[in-house]
Amino acid sequence: MKNFAHINARSLDEAVTALQRYGKRAAIIAGGTDLLGKMKDEILPAYPEALVNIKTIPGLNLIEEKKGTLSIGALTRLEDIAIDARIIDGYPALAEAARRTASTHLREMGTIGGNICQDIRCWYYRNQNNRFACLRKGGGRCYAIDGDNRYHSIFGGSVEQGCYAVHPSDTAPALIALDATIKTSRRSIKAEDFFQVSVAKTTVLDDDEIVTEIQIPKPAGTSAFVKFALRKAIDFPIVNCAAMVTVSKKKVTAARICLNAVYVKPYRATAAEDAMKGKAINEANAEAAGAAAVSGARPMPYNAYMVQIAKTMVKRAILGCA
Repeated sequence: MKNFAHINARSLDEAVTALQRYGKRAAIIAGGTDLLGKMKDEILPAYPEALVNIKTIPGLNLIEEKKGTLSIGALTRLEDIAIDARIIDGYPALAEAARRTASTHLREMGTIGGNICQDIRCWYYRNQNNRFACLRKGGGRCYAIDGDNRYHSIFGGSVEQGCYAVHPSDTAPALIALDATIKTSRRSIKAEDFFQVSVAKTTVLDDDEIVTEIQIPKPAGTSAFVKFALRKAIDFPIVNCAAMVTVSKKKVTAARICLNAVYVKPYRATAAEDAMKGKAINEANAEAAGAAAVSGARPMPYNAYMVQIAKTMVKRAILGCA
């Protein structure tokens, strides 16, 4: 690895000041499970001159419930979320999403803030020594369009960039399904508005902005999370899905369903939500909702198999809310 400055921030203000001083030449580090691999492989055109360590900032590692809202600090480890009884009982989609992320060792290091801010996993983007100057690095093309696109978007590319790389987070769809709000050093952002496609970025965060806390209202319904990957541990999702369904008199009155790893951002399956409203949760209706979720799919030459997986994940997530 190349030399870089390492700054142990003692407060949010100190961290923000350091980020402002270095601008795009700095990066935030907490668990480091994504960032350090990127630096070692030198996948990006520019190497960070400084890492701003936010693990030294007190108060960013918490899990607490107050007045009907669950608050989770950005530095809370994924393993702590996965085993917390309050989250398992009241917010099972998030507990399961955290439990299914990576391996135990990585969950002991990785944070919830880092998981939602992580970079894309496209093998052209991640190729060592910046071999492919793709669109997400400010280059001129998306190599997946004519190349190996087995794990790329089945719902088209981004309008702004034309990139087909999918968002890889497991916790992101759970937070969207649970209608979470993400608090930063500057503002509050609804989880479904937090993600974007830009050069070397997956979120709407400014260069000097830091995620501090995630707030989730007490769920009105039951939630569930399902994931399809080649292995049960370690692997990133080929498709995952989170759902929260509210039922009254055996009929669905409201639903929030979110797929991920199928599009450039977490994909809110509103067609599936609409398909379930006024219906009972059963095999046939969940199957129909799954079909509705993928009705607008436009797979690439090598990833058409993902359409059926996405359909099945939606069905299973809905049935998991019964």
